[in-house]
Amino acid sequence: MTFQLLILLTGFAFTTVITPGPNNLMLMASGANFGFRRTVPHMLGITLGFPCMIVLVGLGVMQLFDLWPPAYTILMVLSVAYLLYLAWKIANAAPPREAETEGKPLTFLQSAAFQWVNPKAWSMALSAITLYATSRDLGAVLWVAGVYVVVSVVSTTSWTVLGQQMRRFLNSPKRLRVFNRVMAALLVLTLVLVLAQQGAG
Repeated sequence: MTFQLLILLTGFAFTTVITPGPNNLMLMASGANFGFRRTVPHMLGITLGFPCMIVLVGLGVMQLFDLWPPAYTILMVLSVAYLLYLAWKIANAAPPREAETEGKPLTFLQSAAFQWVNPKAWSMALSAITLYATSRDLGAVLWVAGVYVVVSVVSTTSWTVLGQQMRRFLNSPKRLRVFNRVMAALLVLTLVLVLAQQGAG
């Protein structure tokens, strides 16, 4: 990969991961409800899970959809259902003190697995491979995945810290309830926008 292409890939990757989407909104909500430390496994699940998804997609997972097209439709239905479930959980999250004992942030494995039912993640992975790993060889795919690891560290940390800093303003159950419901609504909105974009494409 040339230096110029690497710069373009880095810009593309950073833009796609830093913009609001299911991962970032969930990190922000987790930072606000559970704090930075308890959200670290969630952050690592995204930072490592999505690049792993890129590698597998780049090395031929999409061929499964070519062989059996209904599989992609089933994946999208499951994705929508799971995201709506997560939105409901965020909307009904417990206040910070109760969350310390009752609530549970996503684990590393849950967060990594979530990438496979995240419509935005699929869109990002397919676009990145199509644009920057056209040869589909292992080296090119690993470059794309590696860049996403680096930019994801910046993105996941930023969104989690943002949520954590907002925690001081969410010191009443009423404010936190409003915040969580807004986050849940935004999560559903990002889902609608991604699905609309895919439909238009």
